Amino acid sequence: MRVVLQRVSKASVSTNREINAVIKNGIVILLGIENADTEEDIKWLCNKIVKMRIFNDREGVMNNSLLDVDGDAIVVSQFTLHASTKKGNRPSYIQAAKPGVAIPLYEKFIKTLEESLGKPVGTGEFGADMKVELINDGPVTILMDSKNKS
Repeated sequence: MRVVLQRVSKASVSTNREINAVIKNGIVILLGIENADTEEDIKWLCNKIVKMRIFNDREGVMNNSLLDVDGDAIVVSQFTLHASTKKGNRPSYIQAAKPGVAIPLYEKFIKTLEESLGKPVGTGEFGADMKVELINDGPVTILMDSKNKS
């Protein structure tokens, strides 16, 4: 499971010109799921995400977590995070999980993140053509892969 975390001062995700979610201070999480992913990957990532110290304290040092700042989150499914660009110029998405595998894991990820944060998170619509607007605060962008825990 791969994620791109972007610390934002505001963000939204829309589908078919309809706004699905809007947040202010928090993170946008682009989530890529592969066939080998399990609930253990979800638990590990959600725990890391809510405790990741990427928000400034009073001295302007990144010492605070999403929990510390009572920040919000938007989760956007993004199979292209598993693109292989080794051959040719057309990315291969063979590592990305098909919907039958990915959707239950995506839904479990959202539920686990909500439980970890103690509040609802915004989402896009799985598999849809979405428009994500954000102001990356910092900018702070973190890449994480549950297969690279150590």
